[in-house]
Amino acid sequence: MARAVTTRRKVITTAAAWAVGLLIFFPIYWTILTSFKTEAQAINDPPLFFNFDWTLENYTLVQQRSDYMRFLWNSVIIAGGSTLLGIIVAVPAAWSMAFVPSKRTKDILLWMLSTKMLPAVGVLYPISLLFVQFNLLDTRFGLIIVLMLINLPIIVWMLYTYFKEIPVDILEAARMDGAGLKEEILYVLTPMAVPGIASTILLNFILAWNEAFWTLNLTAANAGPLTAFIASYSSPEGLFFAKLSAASTMAIAPILILGWFSQKQLVRGLTFGAVK
Repeated sequence: MARAVTTRRKVITTAAAWAVGLLIFFPIYWTILTSFKTEAQAINDPPLFFNFDWTLENYTLVQQRSDYMRFLWNSVIIAGGSTLLGIIVAVPAAWSMAFVPSKRTKDILLWMLSTKMLPAVGVLYPISLLFVQFNLLDTRFGLIIVLMLINLPIIVWMLYTYFKEIPVDILEAARMDGAGLKEEILYVLTPMAVPGIASTILLNFILAWNEAFWTLNLTAANAGPLTAFIASYSSPEGLFFAKLSAASTMAIAPILILGWFSQKQLVRGLTFGAVK
């Protein structure tokens, strides 16, 4: 009886997981499918799932109209730069909070996390003024700074969680052997927290890659990443669903491939320290 209940529970859990997975994946599937349709087929009612004329015309037109590689390169630099800068800033911060905590450490962590609840549009105007004042509008460097700052609370929180799982005795032993602060962080702490740091890098790279609000409001022609590339297919003449889907597919393809090949590392890092 107990075995039958356990089997039924596993079947229900598996079915629910597949249902949720398919529900999440369907918009991506539909976007990719629509990118191979003509504009008329893309808005056909009822929707066409298989019985349509497959075409690569949308991809050809998108590449002719826009410099895809320039947008891709901007995304790589902005997402990679903001993630790298965030890690450099967050590792010492998370180390101090994890191993040299004060009475206000938890309050500071909660305050940092609360800034993620602030509507971005609420600070758009002052940040835009700062960008104009320091000539940062439509520059990669400006976006790297902004994306690093908005994702910094998540980076610090994740690293803090991973660092708290590392025994303090190991760091104390390193200090007794003469390790200074630099050696302790670089040669003792960082190697032990590689899974957590790697997952933090991957997650924040994805967040920066997908960021649309700041990239659309603070860039124009020069520093626009792939989010601006997608938005360029919404125009006063109308919304071209097939071409928009092709542009979206080209924009999400690199990050989907990265996520696919790094999923084991990401899961390993997100579960780092969960089992003692």
